[in-house]
Amino acid sequence: MENGWMLITSRSVILMPLLSLHTEDKTFQSLSETQLISPTMFLLRFLSTFFTALIPDEDKKKLKAGTYDISMFKRGDLLEVPRTLFTHFGIYLGNNRVAHLIPDILPVISSDKSAISAMVTNNRLILGAIMKKASVRVDSVEDFAYGAEILVNSMDRVCSRPPLHGEEVARRAEKLTGSVDYSLLWFNCEHYVMFCRYGTSMSFQTYQFCKSVRKMVFSRTSSFLSLVMCVFITVFLGSVSVCGVLLMLIIPFTIWMAS
Repeated sequence: MENGWMLITSRSVILMPLLSLHTEDKTFQSLSETQLISPTMFLLRFLSTFFTALIPDEDKKKLKAGTYDISMFKRGDLLEVPRTLFTHFGIYLGNNRVAHLIPDILPVISSDKSAISAMVTNNRLILGAIMKKASVRVDSVEDFAYGAEILVNSMDRVCSRPPLHGEEVARRAEKLTGSVDYSLLWFNCEHYVMFCRYGTSMSFQTYQFCKSVRKMVFSRTSSFLSLVMCVFITVFLGSVSVCGVLLMLIIPFTIWMAS
């Protein structure tokens, strides 16, 4: 397995988005104002990302080959499926095949290849997200997009890194197929496609989520509310001590200074 793939799963890289929240990530410096999402809406959007294929199973069965014009896709293209609350990503491999990372519990509990190769159901997906297990699998364009609109290489306008050659992108995507560990924040479908196409593992959705959390937690309002809560707890418990007073002051002060 390539060194680059090993690096993206290390703790040091995993913590990078949190450590760099106070600076603008140059990778996303080309974002326009119309692409920015309000903190509340983005939290709802991001926390729903593990419902990547969350549509009724009977509706999935209605999808037929030919729903999409696959002649517009080239090998190595980054396919993006925007939904109301989330976005799912995959790499087009050619011949109506898309490699994508999706939470799936079945490979962990079963070795039945025919069952595993079937389209991931809602139950499989949700349990996989909870258990932090996923698989990089190859599905048809119809099964990947499940009826939604497909955007092609839209991340090229967002990421400051130039995309790799299409054949190299597809080769990386194919090499990484199989069971992998999953993390809603630090290793999801966007991390996978970004590594394949741009050679760097990152997630715009994770970046926006962490930014939104910081704005809500490290704010003056949060500082004031934490002070009120600390005073209330101290008075309610009736345990006024030096340590209690220091704690009551340190927590709001830290949030205040970080705001």
